[in-house]
Amino acid sequence: MSDKPLHPAHQLDAHTVAEYLRLHPAFFAEYDELLPDLIIPHQSGQAVSLVERQVKLLRERNIDVRHRLGQLMDVARENDRLFEKSRRLILDLLEAQSLEQVIASIEDSLRDDFQVPFVSLVLFSEAQRFPNARCVSHAKARESIGHLLDSGKTLSGVLRPDELAFLFGEQSDQVASTAIAPIQHQGLHGVLALGSRDANHYRNATGTLFLGYIADALARVLLRQRPIADDVRV
Repeated sequence: MSDKPLHPAHQLDAHTVAEYLRLHPAFFAEYDELLPDLIIPHQSGQAVSLVERQVKLLRERNIDVRHRLGQLMDVARENDRLFEKSRRLILDLLEAQSLEQVIASIEDSLRDDFQVPFVSLVLFSEAQRFPNARCVSHAKARESIGHLLDSGKTLSGVLRPDELAFLFGEQSDQVASTAIAPIQHQGLHGVLALGSRDANHYRNATGTLFLGYIADALARVLLRQRPIADDVRV
């Protein structure tokens, strides 16, 4: 068959198509990819034929597979974007020349590049060893969010009001869901928390992989910039 568009005077009608198929009975054997898009009745009285049932199931499965593939592609594209943003952030941390630059880089990147509305970096120390970071004592951290840090893993979900108040202060009443990553390396301890106004944005075990990587890198860069840490563990 020609791929050229038909002249209006030569448009196909049903009779022409039927006559062509009658003269070319092997047409659908050569172009079987067209079959799923066709509706072909199968006379079987009141009963639904096995062939019709099989075709119906195949069509439904094809739609489901396409839907799942679309979801996987969306996740893959989002992971690519997160990876590139994480890469830029970690490079900025490695190039920072001071503690002030390290902390400014992490907060600016999360707010501006990652578009996170609420960012909280809390370091546990008995003294104000990090000039432009919020520091609290180990005892205070243990009292407020100690159970969130027991697993040593990144967590996400909905926190209690007192936990939100500890992490986000005056902005806590605007935070509906949170992702929280512990910072711990060679005696340095703290927490990096992200907040969203959407209660479903940070669902349980969702979207925490890259945050964990960032927290691990931050801990090492902080310790390299100022290798002084408390021996007390939370």
